[in-house]
Amino acid sequence: MTALRGLALLLLLQAAGETLAHSLALPFPGPVIGLVLLFALLPFAPVREPVAACATLLLSHLSLLFVPVGVGVITHLALLSAYGLQLLLVIVLSTWVGLAATALVLRGLLPAGRTPDASIATTTTTTDD
Repeated sequence: MTALRGLALLLLLQAAGETLAHSLALPFPGPVIGLVLLFALLPFAPVREPVAACATLLLSHLSLLFVPVGVGVITHLALLSAYGLQLLLVIVLSTWVGLAATALVLRGLLPAGRTPDASIATTTTTTDD
């Protein structure tokens, strides 16, 4: 019953996000706004506990959520065979571009002269006997 309450809360927050997105003409999708609302409400136990129960239930049956994707791939197998190589190339290139953009943003956000692994080198301690 707790998981059902958590699912109802998740759906309610998604609906609230959709309502906010449409009524305020926000440039963000409603589910993203709903996730931000959920993040704001997670510190409260009456929200956190049912949502945790729902998340546990959904994660235990995660493999079932891949069935529609598999059916979609089988349904469009002709398109996949015709454009599969191009799709693979686009997926690989877009992944590389995303990784490169993330690395450049990280480099830009780090203080000058500091590398990501410099903090590891400075945490080593020596003992004086």
